Amino acid sequence: MNIEPVIKQIFLFGREFDEGFRESFGLLFNQLLAYGVEVRIFSPLKDFILPWTDKRSASCKEFQSYEDLIGLEGVMFSIGGDGTFLEAVTLVRDLPIPLAGINSGRLGFLADISQDEISVAVDAILQNRTGFDERALLQVDSEHPLFGGFNYALNEITVHKRDDSSMIKINAFLDGQFLNTYWADGLIVATPTGSTAYSLSVGGPLVLPNTNTIILSPIAPHNLTVRPLVFNDSMRLSLQVESRNGNMLVSADSRSVVMKDRLELTINKAPFHLKTIRLREQNFYQTLRSKLMWGADRRN
Repeated sequence: MNIEPVIKQIFLFGREFDEGFRESFGLLFNQLLAYGVEVRIFSPLKDFILPWTDKRSASCKEFQSYEDLIGLEGVMFSIGGDGTFLEAVTLVRDLPIPLAGINSGRLGFLADISQDEISVAVDAILQNRTGFDERALLQVDSEHPLFGGFNYALNEITVHKRDDSSMIKINAFLDGQFLNTYWADGLIVATPTGSTAYSLSVGGPLVLPNTNTIILSPIAPHNLTVRPLVFNDSMRLSLQVESRNGNMLVSADSRSVVMKDRLELTINKAPFHLKTIRLREQNFYQTLRSKLMWGADRRN
């Protein structure tokens, strides 16, 4: 490769993937090596690819945790689907390492680089010909330990019932002012990024990125007049949760913990953003049309 890359280091994150993606991964790996960039590979991914990468991956350095990435610079490729991308967020956290999602499956909003775009995307990223999005996260706090050292979520914080038919009761307050009592299967607190995820599936609104908002979407509310609510992300949301049998689930994206007592949560915008890669020709409206078939009409 004759072009000198602007980005000097790439982190490859992922786990096992289907055999049908192996050729695409080989093209990605070969292109990175041809550029001469330093490639660091997530340890479980390295173990998976080692038998069929002609041992070329054996000389690549590894990483396993957030602590391994502190002080390093570069771009992280998340290889998989949106779930893999959300797991990658728990490694990058507040570090200045942008994330790019390569989709090894079918549908992905966060992992939005398709297999046929990999070569073009790698060229653009290594030559710094991309755009960047600053993604807001949510922070959740409680007197109970919840998610170890990373109590943040890119998509949503969710409280919901567990393993029985009894709904839960949630008293919600905004900046200390009583908002509503939700009798429901649960409540989703989502970022604009998360508006196309779980919140959307329960009737929540689509929200444009960078709109400085938070979405509150009830799950199967007992009162049909209760609808999703959008409020400014400068506000603090407090939740008091009760369950008839004292059994509920709290989730931060794909991580969940079981709670067996009355629960009080405080949720607000995180003090840092996640930086994600956006190819110059991509935008949110295009993503809605291509991923959700939004506005699809034979007249168009």
